Amino acid sequence: MAFEHYKTSRILVTGGAGFIGSHLCERLLAEGAEVVSVDNYFTGSRRNIAHLLQNPLFEAIRHDVTFPLYVEVDAIFNMACPASPIHYQRDPVQTTKTSVHGAINMLGLAKRLRARIFQASTSEVYGDPLIHPQTEDYWGNVNSIGIRSCYDEGKRCAETLFFDYWRQHGLPIKVARIFNTYGPRMQPDDGRVVSSFIVQALRGDPITVFGDGGQTRSFCYIDDLVEAITRLMLTDDSCTGPVNLGNSSEFTILELAEKVIKFTNSRSKLIFRPLPQDDPRQRQPDLSKAKAVLDWQPKVALDDGLKETITYFKRMLEVA
Repeated sequence: MAFEHYKTSRILVTGGAGFIGSHLCERLLAEGAEVVSVDNYFTGSRRNIAHLLQNPLFEAIRHDVTFPLYVEVDAIFNMACPASPIHYQRDPVQTTKTSVHGAINMLGLAKRLRARIFQASTSEVYGDPLIHPQTEDYWGNVNSIGIRSCYDEGKRCAETLFFDYWRQHGLPIKVARIFNTYGPRMQPDDGRVVSSFIVQALRGDPITVFGDGGQTRSFCYIDDLVEAITRLMLTDDSCTGPVNLGNSSEFTILELAEKVIKFTNSRSKLIFRPLPQDDPRQRQPDLSKAKAVLDWQPKVALDDGLKETITYFKRMLEVA
């Protein structure tokens, strides 16, 4: 079916109680859509969607996407999968199942409904990249047997499935490779660098820097990412992706730590730990395709996004 707008559409969001998924649900409701959130709450939280539960256009279903789901919807956003190393390495077999079986089940549902389907892929498909910045035609440098491979290879396989369903069944697909994203509703214990630094700084604990802190990341604020995702889903069927989504402004981990200390007025000191296995040294998206196809580029500067995120964690941790 043709899918041209969200207003009056019924949309399924898997991982809808997660960090990105909950913001996406909120945005789709604001666009006039009826939204069905599906989450097994392994890493998602009902707190993230509590403010949406009274909306008559919102429905929350507890379900694991590794099992088939039967609902009637106009479009699907497949966001379900633990995304932080701590969480996805906690049960690596289940992580792979979520990416692969979850993709199979959601693609099967989309095929039955002839519904457009979006796949939240990741910059991790590039592994520890040998080119910089990363373009969508780069095949990546991934360790297929390393401790991160449950996520990296799971997402790569999910992309394969999406494009095979597109080629074999003519299914309308959208694939986005999401780079480091941050903002309110991140979990304080997810091990991601932004949330970890902020929580450590607010508590006055030492800030843990892995490696020498010279490795780089590019941080995209959640509002910018959701804007890009919703735009991509509304492009015509010829635009399958993959499309890099993130922020191309690059910062070292040490620069991030310094900003967090400054904005929290913390007295935390830095401590250095060995770099985890397969942790990439550089990560920066080439956004040329996103700018051309979506007429989009991120607007929120890191300083502004960090201040909003710090405010959120202050409330969560009840820090004055």
